[in-house]
Amino acid sequence: MTNDFIRAAIEEAQQGLREGGIPIGSVLVHDGRIIGRGHNRRIQRGSAILHGEMDALENAGRQPASVYRASVLYTTLSPCAMCSGAILLYGIPHVIAGENRTFTGEEAHLRSRGVAVEVLQDPACIGMMTRFIAEHPQLWHEDIGV
Repeated sequence: MTNDFIRAAIEEAQQGLREGGIPIGSVLVHDGRIIGRGHNRRIQRGSAILHGEMDALENAGRQPASVYRASVLYTTLSPCAMCSGAILLYGIPHVIAGENRTFTGEEAHLRSRGVAVEVLQDPACIGMMTRFIAEHPQLWHEDIGV
């Protein structure tokens, strides 16, 4: 099942890339089904906050706290400080990241707050981000606040 969900997140990232954006995708899974999916749309929408995880949460719509507390967030890249804050705010207990070689994010902070964080080191995720960063360093630095 994990592979199906990370594949869905990769599909979202690829869609973002096709749209001219940053290739990071995410899905929110509850009871074995995707309830929200999204990808980084900062460039496409001129947004300050639409990272992949934030887009997936937005697209899941308003949920009761009990749903968030029983969900898993899959993301192609280790979550940044903003997305980690949303994970903590809504009490999402489990994050599965496709990779953290290109960006480690706030994994230590999430773990310190009781979130289970798994990193798959998925070759597709690593390759996608490595290529994007090499080809578009200015967009990447803007996205992570450098």
